[in-house]
Amino acid sequence: MNVIPVGIWGGYPKANGATSAFLIEHEGFHCLVDCGSGVLASAQNYVPLEKLDAVVISHYHADHIADIGNLQYSRLINYYLGQPSPALPIYGHDRDKENFEKLSYKEQTIGVAIQETDIVHIGPFEVSFCETIHPVYCLALKFTVDGRSVTLTADTEWHDKLVEFASGTDLLISEANLYEEHLGKAPGHMAGSEAGRLAKLAGANRLVLTHLPLHGDPTDILRAAKGVYDGDAELAVVGKVYEV
Repeated sequence: MNVIPVGIWGGYPKANGATSAFLIEHEGFHCLVDCGSGVLASAQNYVPLEKLDAVVISHYHADHIADIGNLQYSRLINYYLGQPSPALPIYGHDRDKENFEKLSYKEQTIGVAIQETDIVHIGPFEVSFCETIHPVYCLALKFTVDGRSVTLTADTEWHDKLVEFASGTDLLISEANLYEEHLGKAPGHMAGSEAGRLAKLAGANRLVLTHLPLHGDPTDILRAAKGVYDGDAELAVVGKVYEV
């Protein structure tokens, strides 16, 4: 499978950027993970919107859902132009009923409820979930196909359960929103050293850092991660294809 970062920022995007989101592809199936601010514009560099086969939402903070409405409009416009597509499934938890109901729109998109205990087949992928520690209910995701896996932490503080969840993963995509001096001072996020520790304890083959802060120099976060994890680690690069 191929994993393409569509956006890398946390909170809101830098100019001409997008918040953290990833396109996961295998054998012509295209799944978008999260759809926050700027994601829709960026995603079109890698796949036509009508070719998206599924969307998975980790949680309902604005930087992960801000472009859902625009995605729904894109399909409605194609419908009016006589180019209808099958209803696009958007997977998200239903702990937040109001936001979950918004995933379904005029037969263009349909919300599909997911839970931590589920194992869901989305196209060729087997997708499993793990609740994270965040101010709102949030799910980490693991995509597995042909014996290979990609684990995305979504937004989270350090959580021991993630070690087992990510165990042996080929590619760990970890949030790393905090500099070391902010460790423990901001709820719901990890610093680079914690992302590195997670990769090390989980035995991940490769580490990619995302949900980066808009201030400071994120290479400091990468340096902290590498101080703990001696495997291949880098900051997510928009448009780069990570082969798994």
